[in-house]
Amino acid sequence: MSGDPTGGPPDDPTGGDRPGAAAPGGGAARGTATQPRPRGPAGARGPLPRPEPRRAAGRAGLSRATAFPLIFGVVAALPFAVAAQPGEGVRDTAFALQFVVACYAGARLCAMVLAGRRRLIQGAFWLFCYLAMGIAPLAQSVLGRDPTPVVGPRSDTVLATALVLLGMVAFDVGALLARNRPTLRRRARRPARVDRPRLWLLVGFSLLASALLIVQLGGPSVFFTSREEIIAGLAEATAGEADQETGEAGNALLRGFGTVPVLLSLLLLTRWLVTSRTARRRPGVLAAWAVVLSVNVIVNNPVSNPRYWFLTVLFSLLFTIFPRSPVMYRASLALGVVVALLVFPFADRYRYADDDARPAAAESLLEPLTVKDYDQVGMFANHISYVEDGQHTFGRQLLGSVLFFVPRTLWEEKPMDSGVLVGEWMGTNNTNLSSPLWAELWIDFGPLGMTAGLLAVGYGAGRADRRYVDRTLHDPAPGNVFAVVVPLVAGYSFILLRGSLLQATGRIVIAALCLALVTSFRDRPDRRLR
Repeated sequence: MSGDPTGGPPDDPTGGDRPGAAAPGGGAARGTATQPRPRGPAGARGPLPRPEPRRAAGRAGLSRATAFPLIFGVVAALPFAVAAQPGEGVRDTAFALQFVVACYAGARLCAMVLAGRRRLIQGAFWLFCYLAMGIAPLAQSVLGRDPTPVVGPRSDTVLATALVLLGMVAFDVGALLARNRPTLRRRARRPARVDRPRLWLLVGFSLLASALLIVQLGGPSVFFTSREEIIAGLAEATAGEADQETGEAGNALLRGFGTVPVLLSLLLLTRWLVTSRTARRRPGVLAAWAVVLSVNVIVNNPVSNPRYWFLTVLFSLLFTIFPRSPVMYRASLALGVVVALLVFPFADRYRYADDDARPAAAESLLEPLTVKDYDQVGMFANHISYVEDGQHTFGRQLLGSVLFFVPRTLWEEKPMDSGVLVGEWMGTNNTNLSSPLWAELWIDFGPLGMTAGLLAVGYGAGRADRRYVDRTLHDPAPGNVFAVVVPLVAGYSFILLRGSLLQATGRIVIAALCLALVTSFRDRPDRRLR
């Protein structure tokens, strides 16, 4: 693991191999030409920002002091503590593979926490894998209790667990290829910038869309009751639709436009205020930020929203407020484990309006990890059983997710949500089931396609993380679009990894439209954020 333990500066995208660096003998290298100092985003010469030697040494010492307990606790202590708990589960091959998955994901999560560079998307991936694909399924295997019934034989669970491990390795290989990708000579591109008039247009539109959602549901107080009340309000708001599918699509659009644009407005305004002293002196910008923040508290609060969506809001906002802080990055990943294990399962109580419908108190320390939100490995096994009963769909499910906006009246054989498809095949009453990325790729393309898909995801995550570090380090401009996009993708990756893709696509498209609205590649000084 590279990073602070080596004594190098945090977030140095050059990896320490800087022109004109000191020779191994201690002094400057002789006989070499003096290298010009790199240019900043505005073309001005200046050195790369580097911490003072004592400060860098202090950070390295802190990493060494915390590395061992962190690695021991995440990789060894917690998995062994879960595996040692009494339960009715069978200690078979699936159990052993699940233990390996938990340890492997824990080791990679520690590598992300201790890395010198902030790897937001990769860190979110390994946090999800450690919790949802590692520790939680291990607890379920110990207790012998599946959140969602697994209809196939035990061999399908063994295969699902092995494929989860294979997908993690493929993701790692893809990230490694992105890190070792040779630097090619590229043409200078104009960076994507936020256009100020368009930003105000987005802020106005987002407030109107959120206001429409609030009015349709009966006022702000509804958003602090329960998710059942929100669902009932959405159903009533679209009760006049001709068919159920049209009504559900209307619900998704109403909620998507009521929550996504206002979140993006908050992130963009926050970036502006964090990086610009001039903006912090403007009452108009501060007032707009306060109004947008208040609306987000209403429509994006953790009471009435899915917990995975609130994680998106929380992670994206934290990484936008602290764009260059390795301390906040490490704390977010480390505390994410604690919050997910101790707080996340119990937050399910806000789903229900009736106290009798809320989950009863847990009799075992592992019981909170047997909730339906952690059914990813079991549902992957059910996807495998579904394919064995039929065949792979050869990209049809993915095509349905991409073309989610096409009405079924025009496409009668349009694929349904993968979780719903497998749930109906299983005969369950509740078909609101997860379909993790592994299962989505498997049901379409089989083992080779799943491996190639996760390798591509790892490569894309590695490239995006490298560019994020480089652009936030060398380009502190308030209108830096990339500095907002990557934190948002890192937060939303929890939803993408959990699945299903069809449910996640709508908000992605809405966010892409909002970003396209405010982004400009033309350098116009009169429209910049200052």
